[in-house]
Amino acid sequence: MAKIERTATVSRGINKTIIYVVCIGLALLSILPFWVMFVNATRSTAEIQSGLSLIPSTHLKTNWDVLTSKSFDPLIGFLNSFIISATSTVCAVYFSSLTAYGLVVYNWKWRQTFFTFILCVMMIPAQASAIGFYQFMYQLHWTNSFLPLILPAIAAPAIVFFMRQYLLATLSLEIVEAARIDGSGEFATFNKIIVPIMMPAVATQAIFAFVASWNNLFMPLILLTDKSKYTLPVMVSLLRGDIYKTEFGSIYMGLALTALPLFVIYFLLSRYIIAGVALGGVKE
Repeated sequence: MAKIERTATVSRGINKTIIYVVCIGLALLSILPFWVMFVNATRSTAEIQSGLSLIPSTHLKTNWDVLTSKSFDPLIGFLNSFIISATSTVCAVYFSSLTAYGLVVYNWKWRQTFFTFILCVMMIPAQASAIGFYQFMYQLHWTNSFLPLILPAIAAPAIVFFMRQYLLATLSLEIVEAARIDGSGEFATFNKIIVPIMMPAVATQAIFAFVASWNNLFMPLILLTDKSKYTLPVMVSLLRGDIYKTEFGSIYMGLALTALPLFVIYFLLSRYIIAGVALGGVKE
């Protein structure tokens, strides 16, 4: 019996070691492209063309000077991206949570049909409706404004779906009934009782919504024409002038500046992503 237990212990140890090695290898493969990007931001064009390197170089300041010598203004791009991303994230998370609350708490005739319609909307890519959306914004004279990049976030089908599943797993309808008996209004109940219950899911979806809005290139590139309103991804995509055609280090510097805030957000709030996904996938 003791021999069998020792064999089982050794087998578990080997399996655990294999799992750790595979996970560490996959993590390194995921990190490698970003590390190469940050390293190339410190290298000159000649060094980048000479081959791959994982060791930072000494041309960081030179690349920065070349990058900011023309139309690239990282401060304006950062502020524009932050305004759009933060505002659209608040709109997406709050109104999607409110919609999910209505789908779970209220029992009305077309509830399942409405939810099915939301799922169908998730299957339509933004590119398919881009022409019609641009024409509509042009008629409203919003083609050079942040509004068409913020207001559509109110309708976020994927976030509605996630929030609904989360509420089905965690929300007890007796809490809502008790609040109504105590005289609480519907919006007061949602804001003061339901939102705190949904906070792990709210934090998770806020991170994903912020990252998606920050990385959005397609619609800002179409709608924004004033250089003072460009976002960071748009500025980086337009690094094609004569001075940048041979300055690969400066281009990598622009890419690194675009990605750096997202790394900071992920490192600071990663625990909310894990908690939100875990809780949202458990049905009690």
